[in-house]
Amino acid sequence: MKTRRLTTAQAIVQFLKQQYVERDGVQHRFFAGCFGIFGHGNVAGIGEALYEDRELRFYFARNEQAMVHTAAAFAKMSNRLRTMACTSSIGPGATNMVTGAAAATINRVPVLLLPGDIFARRNVAPVLQQLESPHSQDISVNDCFKPVSRYWDRIYRPEQIVTALPEAMRVLTSPAETGAVTLALPQDVQAQAWEFPEALFEKRVWLIQRPRGDAEVFRRAVEWIRASRRPMIIAGGGVIYAEATEELARLASQTGIPVAETQAGKGSLRYDHPQSLGAVGVTGTFAANRIARDADLVIGIGTRYSDFTTASKTAFQNPDVRFLNINVAEFDAFKHAALPLVADAKVTLAELSRALEGWQVDADYRALGERLHREWDQEVERIYNLRHGPPISQGEVLGVVNKISGPRDVVVNAAGAMPGDLHKLWRTRDPKGYHMEYGYSTMGYEIAGGLGVKMADPSREVWVLVGDGSYLMMAQEIVTSIQEGYKLNIVVVDNHGFSSIGGLAEACGTPRFGTEFRYRSDGDHAGDVLPIDFAANAASLGACALRARTREELEDALLQMRRMERTAVVVVETDIAQRVPGYESWWDVEIAEVSQLASVREARRRYEAARQKERYFL
Repeated sequence: MKTRRLTTAQAIVQFLKQQYVERDGVQHRFFAGCFGIFGHGNVAGIGEALYEDRELRFYFARNEQAMVHTAAAFAKMSNRLRTMACTSSIGPGATNMVTGAAAATINRVPVLLLPGDIFARRNVAPVLQQLESPHSQDISVNDCFKPVSRYWDRIYRPEQIVTALPEAMRVLTSPAETGAVTLALPQDVQAQAWEFPEALFEKRVWLIQRPRGDAEVFRRAVEWIRASRRPMIIAGGGVIYAEATEELARLASQTGIPVAETQAGKGSLRYDHPQSLGAVGVTGTFAANRIARDADLVIGIGTRYSDFTTASKTAFQNPDVRFLNINVAEFDAFKHAALPLVADAKVTLAELSRALEGWQVDADYRALGERLHREWDQEVERIYNLRHGPPISQGEVLGVVNKISGPRDVVVNAAGAMPGDLHKLWRTRDPKGYHMEYGYSTMGYEIAGGLGVKMADPSREVWVLVGDGSYLMMAQEIVTSIQEGYKLNIVVVDNHGFSSIGGLAEACGTPRFGTEFRYRSDGDHAGDVLPIDFAANAASLGACALRARTREELEDALLQMRRMERTAVVVVETDIAQRVPGYESWWDVEIAEVSQLASVREARRRYEAARQKERYFL
């Protein structure tokens, strides 16, 4: 057997370069590069290997959490067919990646994490940044990655990567099992050499399969659909990842079944498709939520049914409602005691179109869905054109960005009040035009995520919408975007605090406690608004910085930004009190059972009444 003497780190880099994926006859490299921040735990191992071989491009990030978000966004934008690796030093560098790992795993997108670790030979201990344990020497801070990784391993000897790396790839390329994969690399092992088999470094193509469902389950699924009177489809992220949007549009037009979308599934249908009801659930439209309330058959495609999608199990009130779930993940297919069709969305939707040929929903039901579609579009138009303020409303900001953005442009967001408003209001024109990290709702994701989107498809304009609270948590990847030449258009919405949680606090009966950016006064944060100059901050990081006060100024700023060649930021103040309504939906947030505040007691009364609508699906 031919061998090659390499260090463990060098062997890992050589292996990653040779990993390819193929789906539908299209083949390309899986790893587009490696993000990293070097420290004593990886600079002489992975760092040396990346420097020695430049074919796997290295990207220098500013924050370890942010670089994982960027890699995850890159993978999401690539429909999980490409990703990045991320390397860090031991200690704080490694644990900074834990939040990013959790977000990737929860959102089912692949990222490979290569954190440095303590010495495997143990005689050099405690090393700088080592967590000592009095009950075991076989533990480090990297054990924190175990619950947020889909695959986890610690490499104690060089030869262990011969079996660990293929296992890591199996998980990373699995549509059903993918997420964060963590290989903890002790710093001494990274630098140790071994005679690795040459076969490890040969080109390997991982075929992304499109599994078909069981024939009997498919027969019953068709039977259920034909028997239904008020069916609806809930399109999740799996529709987009499977590139099944055209098949979904065809089935919806053919049968008249109305379609609602989850956060991850938004873009499954164009906003102007007659069967499009838009967002469903807590952040849903009245169109989708009214149809969901009375549906007798819910066809979930590629969704995991989060509490926002089901409105905390209150969205579906028909006592005879049944669920048919189409999902590559068996775990999700069985949710809600559904008929589980464990299969690829694209091939299954095409097969359903053929099996349902000649069948349509009742004409009155089809007309109802199409009427609600039109009425919702009128409501979006109303919110887009409120002419409120200044300061203007957040809904108007979204309307201006939507107007200026092109059909192939991408809007990126993650946390705060904007995900809900965007889910309801954004008019999607392209399956990849809406990029939301809402599985984990990670503050700080937006700019790093926008960078990953732009890296995945530089031909698209990327519009990052970020609240002031989230901007303050992680704005520094503006520097990385400028360093790497990836231009972002960033809109900072300045409402002087945490709008979403402030509103939730009020709904729970308490004032906006701990959610506003104000000076401390009389023992509380009730003084004047803090004079934070976000535009000056963005300019200091190298961005072109603008300010807008009115909708006309915002529109002019966005047009200027489109013409700019490097990352640009516009800051616009919005009225925190002018909110987009909720539409016939509810979210379970437990209210204090006893309180001296009358407002809390009243909120508890409303909560107990609303909770009566929660259901078990058995």
